[in-house]
Amino acid sequence: MYFWGMVKLLSYPISIVYYLCFFLTLVVFHPIQWVCFNWFGYSAHKKSVDFLQWSLMRCANILGTRFTFKNPYEIETGQPLIIVANHQSLHDIYPLTWFMRKHHPKFISKIELGKGIPSVSYNLRHGGAALIDRKNPRQSLPAIMKFGEYIETNKRAAVIFPEGTRSKNGTPKPFQTKGLEILFKKVPSALIVPVSINNSWKMYKYGKFPMGLGNHITFTVHKPLKLSTFALSQESLINNIETTIKEHINY
Repeated sequence: MYFWGMVKLLSYPISIVYYLCFFLTLVVFHPIQWVCFNWFGYSAHKKSVDFLQWSLMRCANILGTRFTFKNPYEIETGQPLIIVANHQSLHDIYPLTWFMRKHHPKFISKIELGKGIPSVSYNLRHGGAALIDRKNPRQSLPAIMKFGEYIETNKRAAVIFPEGTRSKNGTPKPFQTKGLEILFKKVPSALIVPVSINNSWKMYKYGKFPMGLGNHITFTVHKPLKLSTFALSQESLINNIETTIKEHINY
């Protein structure tokens, strides 16, 4: 108990340094994104976003955070993906974006994040994400449909967290299937990539301040499934994906 008390005490000054670096990174990259997008187009903007994700990972290293991405599968580019993962914290997002960067990952995000956050809001609005109002199906369902069409046409990767909200203690929540069902319909040529994420919730084990120290966040990619050749019904397919992901979560 004494040791962990000292670790928490130490986390206060380290967390201050981390947050300063984190927010400075977001502020610096906001005009960089603007210039890349408005002057040079999508490719330049994507490169700026990729480097932003890498920089945010380096910020997390200040807290002693390590990242491991386990992917034994060769996933070809130039095809649409549906990346399905459990959700534990915002620290799921930037490493997953970095490690899957060659597939152009795009997120389904709550609409509130589309304004007011340097770099993050700009990328969500201009980088191909779907911004949804989870309380308004009349807005959210068409937005996901349009997002799916964008993924299919441009051969990008849709990232979806079917739990709907993050788990604060690592224990996975039941999958909400509507978003997946829409993507399956709108991205018929997709390769489905299940991913299990572990330990990112520990970044907030004390709350948002101070941050947790010395965490090892892991991403485990499971066998991809070609949607068009999978024999199971949608319900069975989603159950299969959910079981595979949750079997590899440590909680």
